[in-house]
Amino acid sequence: MPVGNGRMGSLVWTTPSALHFQINRVDVFAAHASSVSFPEADSDYASGCAWLDLNFSSGADDVFTGEAFRQHLSVYDALMTAQGRNVSVRVLGWPARDVMALEIDDQRESPEAINIDLRMLRFAMQRITGKNYALTRDHANEVHTAEHTARSQLHIRDSRIALTQQFEEREFYDSSAVAVEVIGRPSHARYLNETTVQLSAAAGRGKFTVLISSAATFERKQDVAALALGELDAAGGKNFDALQRETAEWWREFWSKGYVHLTSADGQADFVEQNYTYFLYLMGASSRGKYPPRFGGLLWRTTGDLSRWGSQYWWANTGAYYRNLMPAGRLELMDPMFDMYFGMRESCAIAARQQWGSEGHWIPEIVFFDGLEVLPDDIAAELQDLMLLRKPFEQRSAKFQAYAEVRNRHHARWNFQADGKWIEGHYVVPTKGHGIFGHCTHILGAGARIADLFWQRYQFTMDEAWLRDRAYPMIKGMAEFYRHFPNFNKGADGKYHISNINNGEGNWGSADSPYETYCLNLIFPLAIRASEILGVDAELRPVWAEIKANLMPPPPEPRVPGSNRNGGFGLFVYGGAGAIEPLGGERELKARYLNINRLASFIDEPGIGGAQIFRNRLRLREGPGAIDAEHIAGLAGGVHQTLLDSAPAGGTGGEPLLRLFHTWPKEWDAEFTLLARGAFLVSATQKGGNVGAVEIVSQAGSGCELENPWSPDAIVTLTRDGKTAETLRGARLKFSTRKGERIVLASRM
Repeated sequence: MPVGNGRMGSLVWTTPSALHFQINRVDVFAAHASSVSFPEADSDYASGCAWLDLNFSSGADDVFTGEAFRQHLSVYDALMTAQGRNVSVRVLGWPARDVMALEIDDQRESPEAINIDLRMLRFAMQRITGKNYALTRDHANEVHTAEHTARSQLHIRDSRIALTQQFEEREFYDSSAVAVEVIGRPSHARYLNETTVQLSAAAGRGKFTVLISSAATFERKQDVAALALGELDAAGGKNFDALQRETAEWWREFWSKGYVHLTSADGQADFVEQNYTYFLYLMGASSRGKYPPRFGGLLWRTTGDLSRWGSQYWWANTGAYYRNLMPAGRLELMDPMFDMYFGMRESCAIAARQQWGSEGHWIPEIVFFDGLEVLPDDIAAELQDLMLLRKPFEQRSAKFQAYAEVRNRHHARWNFQADGKWIEGHYVVPTKGHGIFGHCTHILGAGARIADLFWQRYQFTMDEAWLRDRAYPMIKGMAEFYRHFPNFNKGADGKYHISNINNGEGNWGSADSPYETYCLNLIFPLAIRASEILGVDAELRPVWAEIKANLMPPPPEPRVPGSNRNGGFGLFVYGGAGAIEPLGGERELKARYLNINRLASFIDEPGIGGAQIFRNRLRLREGPGAIDAEHIAGLAGGVHQTLLDSAPAGGTGGEPLLRLFHTWPKEWDAEFTLLARGAFLVSATQKGGNVGAVEIVSQAGSGCELENPWSPDAIVTLTRDGKTAETLRGARLKFSTRKGERIVLASRM
């Protein structure tokens, strides 16, 4: 079961006599943009801090087995319970600080000592602190990978144990710590072996608490162990019940920001609601830190350093979690994603100039948490000539080849390289067979899609400071990148064409690809509209407008089963004239989401390794360690779009148009409170196919336009703060609002 506080977390799983954790954090990275140590695919790693095992039995007396065993997660108060034979454990992630707390209630007739083992994720018998191995001293070991060093050290501090990690490569440094303390029961600490420090809680009946804290820092001078111990200090004065009350109160506030409630006679709607709510729980439990959780594992990895796709961020996957989250009204969950991409803006501007000979900034499809490295001038010049096809790939220099082959080949910049192999002690790196092209080398438009989310946050809040300080730099940077891109030019037909690019991960070296054409038609209208609102860059508007007027038209959005790009949510997709089409009833629904009778993969890329969907509703689709929840994220996005769509009717950059239940099944009853563009908090119901009164709370005083949810002929009464104000009718209902005003619309038909 996944437990987390938004910054640290773990799956909690059992074996017959033990409870297990892998403590993960969103801000722990072993490598960064300038690493030369991980050219092998999937060898770089992140997030993992420590393994932790609670051992309840030293013999054959199993605890977590048989009819007595039950494991349950209450997402509404974020409390996980594991019940076994005369033993029960409650687990929570404390939102206030980086602490997970466990309450153990041992009611066995002959209780045993409960041993808590804190274990290293990696180990090499190379270096041990001191001249001799000694069980009474702190232990450390180092694992070297090329120029990268991962140092792990065990600690005993009075009655507490800790494990620290330090990652170093050239100027890069990151570190983490996990600390453990027992409260309410005598305990004894010892070094168990070279990789494990143990805290043993004395045998006894009754309850006691185990606190697990973590910390991370990029600052070499900070004592990361002291930071983790400080987190224990913050929780140490509280008993488990107090921590549980505070955690439940935080989550009650979280759930109060909006909700979706769905019912149907066949149970399908109820099942969709459960998954929707679970997705919001997962995001609340993992997306409140300095960085977003990585798509391949989130905070729920259990495989140590082993993780398919390594430690970088793919926008296609990261975007699955964030591109339709704002209607849920939990805007703070977007901050890690916004902060990371905004924070790498300078490196992306340098990359635009070095790699592409352009201006603005270029955000790669695949990128490290800190952006891109600054290249030596000669390497940058040659890379640019190769990327723009001004120089045949076969004529690349030996210096360029030597530079490229030690870089991480997943990174978009070096993604033309394939998996290598060791030959006579040298790591030989071939290409993918198409010269400078690879799956993600020539994807340009990820930055446009990210910039659109920055714009949407402005629309959902009407916060002009956000538009000026955060959104507009992202929007302008991407528009200017496209405008100055050397292979973006006006053709003889008077239209702007873009050449030698990919279509997403396919069609390498194509022209006017649907992916890039869509992004071009997205970013220029945004740039024009944002500059108008802010009253800046007036001289650029006609330049952008001329480009916008002569762009190749965007392709139609896909409307095929398995696509989540047009609002489909896993088991449903748009079909025909936009209606939702169920695919196969409740059994098919549960097969897709709970892996009953078959493996299922149904979002975007059904062929990658199959997809095993576990009973905890998380999915393993792309190899070891790459557990994900993208299928549930797609479902949540589809729920939002079909219950309350507030995208502009007039195209990108236009004013929002609110559409309620516009493609929602009539046979599904629904009620919701969701956030709409224009900063409107909207509450509505549909029962028996009929839409009830609609309540709109205006959070910014914007003008509102609503597609008539009853019928164009319906007479609609509008009340303002409880007083009847006016009557409206027509296909679209348009009215002014004041900040803080509560408006109710009801049909008189």
